[in-house]
Amino acid sequence: MAMTMTQKILAAHSGRESVCSGELILADLDLVLGNDITSPVAIKEFSKLGKDSVFDRNKVTMVMDHFAPNKDIKAAEQCKMCRDFCTEKDITHFYDVGEMGIEHALLPEKGLVTAGNVVIGADSHTCTYGALGAFSTGVGSTDMACGMAVGKAWFKVPSAMKIVLTGELRRFVSGKDVILHIIGEIGVDGALYKSMEFTGEGLASLTMADRLCMANMAIEAGAKNGIFEVDGITLDYISAHGGAEPVIYKADDDAVYDEVLTVDLSEIEPTVAFPHLPENARIFSEIDNIRIDQVVIGSCTNGRLEDLIAAAEIMKGRKCAKNVRVIVIPATQQIYLDAMEMGLIRIFIESGAVVSTPTCGPCLGGYMGILAAGERAVTTTNRNFVGRMGHPESEVYLASPATAAASAITGRITSPWEVMEL
Repeated sequence: MAMTMTQKILAAHSGRESVCSGELILADLDLVLGNDITSPVAIKEFSKLGKDSVFDRNKVTMVMDHFAPNKDIKAAEQCKMCRDFCTEKDITHFYDVGEMGIEHALLPEKGLVTAGNVVIGADSHTCTYGALGAFSTGVGSTDMACGMAVGKAWFKVPSAMKIVLTGELRRFVSGKDVILHIIGEIGVDGALYKSMEFTGEGLASLTMADRLCMANMAIEAGAKNGIFEVDGITLDYISAHGGAEPVIYKADDDAVYDEVLTVDLSEIEPTVAFPHLPENARIFSEIDNIRIDQVVIGSCTNGRLEDLIAAAEIMKGRKCAKNVRVIVIPATQQIYLDAMEMGLIRIFIESGAVVSTPTCGPCLGGYMGILAAGERAVTTTNRNFVGRMGHPESEVYLASPATAAASAITGRITSPWEVMEL
């Protein structure tokens, strides 16, 4: 039976020669992830299962990234519950203040995911690891608890959408612009419970940071997962980060797809998603003069070193617009160190930005950048729902790091092509 990449991975992990879309299967897990918001619920459910230990202490990880360093007493208690559980269960990969980073940037950096893995996480953006050729998807905290206990999870095998990438990206256009363009084309339910499978010669134009961003936002199109065909760029990344031996799955030539979408990367322009859905994608010929109050450059979508380099190139020697708050958040401690050694932190601070410890904080309206009523933010995060970053009467505009940096300089939503005179 012909299968897609995702179907082949799920078949292998369920001990079967083949699976087809719509089937319910029980699959072995290579990694179970939780954070400081979702893990406490999973820990409470785990305690009801009567298990003395997790299925494999090396295959469970918790990252304190949403409200750490703790913003209030409740956050402190949640992190303490995770800390105590991981100490008691002797969990190898527990990441707290000083070691932690934003989970979906940290795990690939630490080499905890490799091609061919099955990963679940109690966070919707767990689909990020599809950039490495893994099947990874978000689940509820109860599923996380069961996964920690037995190392297995039930899945309904998804059907698939094939996205064929051609051409090459232009300067200051990134994977963020590509995925916003795609979501703008198909809508926030255009890939509902499907696997978004990326292939084509255009892959060569996409860095790993581009791919991680695009896989991360597959959920914003309603997808079960996003996954990239494994190539040399993938394998080089896995090797450089000490990942386990990859197992490469390639879709059969006659695999069945619900839809095939071709995207010419050379035609993609800097793109902004307007409130209040990621599908409200517009290019700059469709954008009027929109003043902003805040810019956030960071998150699990766009807080990687490459993202900071793109922003710094635009901000270097320039000042942020008056009355615009600019917050830069390196996604991990290592990215922070690398950015510091490259002089990027100095560029940001001298431009008038503030640089934060790694945190998800402002993305989910937690802390480190909450919006008041009537305020507008350009942000490199992945969601712009009503009230996502603060007051329900605030507005969030999703963009690439280059577009966010350009907007920080002008004080209005601005294309990087305008600031850099391309």
